[in-house]
Amino acid sequence: MRVRSKRLILAAVAALAVAAPACAERVVQAPVPQVDAAPTRKLETAIFAGGCYWGVEGVFSHIKGVHLVVSGFAGGPKGKRVDYETVSGGDTGFAESVRVTYDPKQVSYGTLLRVFFSVIADPTTLNYQGPDHGTQYRSALFPLNAEQDKAARAYLAQLDKAGLWRDPVVTKVERFTGFQNAGEDHQDFMRKNPRHPYIMRWDAPKLAAFKAMYPALYRDRPSA
Repeated sequence: MRVRSKRLILAAVAALAVAAPACAERVVQAPVPQVDAAPTRKLETAIFAGGCYWGVEGVFSHIKGVHLVVSGFAGGPKGKRVDYETVSGGDTGFAESVRVTYDPKQVSYGTLLRVFFSVIADPTTLNYQGPDHGTQYRSALFPLNAEQDKAARAYLAQLDKAGLWRDPVVTKVERFTGFQNAGEDHQDFMRKNPRHPYIMRWDAPKLAAFKAMYPALYRDRPSA
């Protein structure tokens, strides 16, 4: 979420964080994927967009088998250079995203999808997640190979049939056109700023839900 725009709601958010620190988007028990991606290399990479990248990165970094999570931008025109300020305008085509490097021997792409839709992103909200609205906060999957593409499309169809949400699934599989890192001040934001009002209100509950729902996947020390 845009840092300057956040200042307008931080006072209210701080009050909410104190009054109801466990409140955020509704979590669900997403199903085990019927189709998963076969590994193609020793370390795999996956790209996810699911709203403000602070919480997305924060949860993924606590999954066993994940080596590195980087916040950045994906989904816009190939070769176009952007930064946080330009993407925050909502008209670049880019979405706040994360790049996840993981060991497929320890955690599969399908498992990452399951965690993502269980506790991180609501796949039924078009161009927004939680308090953040705009195309830059859309949920999207950016497969990096044919195996991921197959698994991502199959899982979205599986979720749509599962009836876990009242509304239809609108998350899209999008063509990968490149990934650009966000600034250093946005990397590891949850770990570095655990008492930030936005983190307390919206993102810490996601991590707590992940720990409770998938204890076998959770690790206390986050990846780099």
